[in-house]
Amino acid sequence: MMSAAITTRPPTAPVPHAPAAGGTRRRSRVRTRLELAFLLTPALLLFVGFVLVPIGVAAYYSLYSWNGFGPLTDFVGLDNYVDAFSGDVFQGAIGHNLIIATLSIVVQLPLSIGLALLLNRKLRGRSVLRMVVFAPYVLSEAVTAVIWLLMLQPGGFVDEILRGVGLGGVVKLWLADPSVVLYTLFVVITWKYIGFGVILLLAGLQGVPPELREAAALDGAGAWQTTRHVVLPLLGPTIRIWVFLSVIGSLQLFDLVWIMTLGGPADASSTMATYLFDHGFKRYEFGFGSAVAVILFVICFVFALFYQRFALRRDTAGALTGVR
Repeated sequence: MMSAAITTRPPTAPVPHAPAAGGTRRRSRVRTRLELAFLLTPALLLFVGFVLVPIGVAAYYSLYSWNGFGPLTDFVGLDNYVDAFSGDVFQGAIGHNLIIATLSIVVQLPLSIGLALLLNRKLRGRSVLRMVVFAPYVLSEAVTAVIWLLMLQPGGFVDEILRGVGLGGVVKLWLADPSVVLYTLFVVITWKYIGFGVILLLAGLQGVPPELREAAALDGAGAWQTTRHVVLPLLGPTIRIWVFLSVIGSLQLFDLVWIMTLGGPADASSTMATYLFDHGFKRYEFGFGSAVAVILFVICFVFALFYQRFALRRDTAGALTGVR
């Protein structure tokens, strides 16, 4: 009698199921959001506490006639804003800011581009020249203002230099003549900030591929044609950033003007910031000064929005990546 062989197979262990792809992506998104919250919360709190809250407080104070002492009781609504815009001095201050901003673009920009192109070439002592151009930017506004205030005094260094080279007829009361004081300040501002523009443009020139210059030269383009049709278009993003920073700085100009002229003579060099400081802190008109501060903020904010929308948008398109 044949017996059938019974074979037994060992039990197989259950195969673990791979986690679902949807669950993995969900956990990844949660982890990414937690990391962003952890990293951004301190900066967000600082931004709210030191930017948004002061803006809100200034807007609240601007609705009152307040001298800085005691509670806020004299509610005037928008009267402070009406008084500011209807005042000749404040209108002149806005005009002075716009003049400085326009001159910065018309004068400083070509000068910065020319110096950057020159200092980008292989010159003997190029590093020293770069340092000399950039050195004034390192000085504080207060130091710069005091230096030039002393040099521009009647019979001072600037007057003696002009007389020494036979230009004594152009000597004026540089900081006391209402017709020239604003342009004198612009010369000081240019001396102070030209180095920043040059360094910024030099950084932009480092991103211009040398192969493009060589290709243009092989096609018969001269140095000026290469600069105009190759280099300057590639410097467009850097130039637009410089223009933005220059205009914002011109609208907020305060230190140099206040130390050198106090906004005078006869308010001929006043800016929105000096007007704000004069009324808010010297005359104890804190409600009115807060209204001027809000106006200055709104002007800068609106300009920044429009400039971002129409000038910087193509530079930032594709530079920002969304988090998924």
